[in-house]
Amino acid sequence: SKQRISLSLSLSLSLTEVCVMDHDQQSSPAVIITDLVLVDGVYAVVALTADGELQSVGQERRQLTMKKDVIGFVVEGKQIRVKAVVERGGGGICCGESDGDFTRKDFVFEPLYEDAKNRWCYSLRRYLDSLGRPKRLLVFVNPFGGKKSATKIFVEKVKPLFEDADIQLEIQETKYQLHAKEIVRSMDVSKYDGIVCVSGDGVLVEVVNGLLEREDWRTALKLPIGMVPAGSGNGMIKSLLEPVGLPCSATSATISIIRGRTRSLDVATIKQGATKFFSVLMLAWGLVADIDIESEKFRWMGSARIDFYALQRIICLRQYNGRVLFIPAPGFESFGLLVSNSLYKEPPPVGDKVLGYQGPDAKLEHMEWREINGPFVSVWLHNVPWGAENTLAAPDAKVTYIFLKFQTIKTPFLDVLLFCSIERPSCGCLLAQKDS
Repeated sequence: SKQRISLSLSLSLSLTEVCVMDHDQQSSPAVIITDLVLVDGVYAVVALTADGELQSVGQERRQLTMKKDVIGFVVEGKQIRVKAVVERGGGGICCGESDGDFTRKDFVFEPLYEDAKNRWCYSLRRYLDSLGRPKRLLVFVNPFGGKKSATKIFVEKVKPLFEDADIQLEIQETKYQLHAKEIVRSMDVSKYDGIVCVSGDGVLVEVVNGLLEREDWRTALKLPIGMVPAGSGNGMIKSLLEPVGLPCSATSATISIIRGRTRSLDVATIKQGATKFFSVLMLAWGLVADIDIESEKFRWMGSARIDFYALQRIICLRQYNGRVLFIPAPGFESFGLLVSNSLYKEPPPVGDKVLGYQGPDAKLEHMEWREINGPFVSVWLHNVPWGAENTLAAPDAKVTYIFLKFQTIKTPFLDVLLFCSIERPSCGCLLAQKDS
């Protein structure tokens, strides 16, 4: 009974679905609407095809893909402005301002008659609506995360794009830890098409836990969650954008959310006695946890605080006694030592009335548990490849994989030196089973 949530991030951004109207093709895509219009005061023929290509043939040939390039449109007097962003090096209509790996390429044309303008507005709106893009979003902005720049990022980078896409926003600044979780637990999920976190990974974890603690968690989990990097780590959004060749930036993330493409994300259930919570990014004990927690006093440094404090901790290494019990993934049964099946005891239920998701319905005590004994320098479990924006901690991890990547560091000196080159980790790795 593995549970998954949806993230509003495009997974097909690297694929251009373009169908050009070429005269030498035997067949052309069906045309939804075509008209003689004015473009920069010059007559041109503009067409919108059933494949979602907006094409202009006049003094020069131009083209935009509705699904990939167009984020919205607006009427400006007699003219229609199609608002578009094109990945750097891509084609597109007209020129515009550049923002990192994207270039603004709005297309302005003037239908010759009022009824033609109305038909164009109807056709453009109907096509954009057919893409299933979000129209109402709840946006959490964490003004305390990273370098405390989330509000500035939202105002300058995120909000203008959402407005161009005609998306209605309800903006909520988080005021304290677990504020987002409190709001999500009691909000009316039917009011929104998604939740957006302009923050680091912490607010995402709060939102996920809030949704899963609701009595109607099965319905609540259908609400997609979008991420815009504005924190210290940003590991989740990096893990989603990097595979499709996009930079970990506010612009890339916002455009991906506007496009409305979603994918599933595995959620792991963590239990410590009577305490239960849910993890989507990673779980750490030892060195990595020390760095994350104790570097909070350097939060003003942004993501650099992690590297800065990591050097201090590596110079003065700590070791922790303990043991790790795990259920190996197929192919990793030789790791660790086999232990008695009766060793694992399921924690007792919490409270009289059970609300929310309670974790996987599995008899864990009957599975073949294995163990690795300490002392440990670090124990690290990964749900996604990137632990932070600049830390490729688990290259083999997948967002939807039903396994966690499990890394341990035991030898104090050699393994930690390898840990410093974490983009190609060489410490012992194995996989442990997630909610399944």
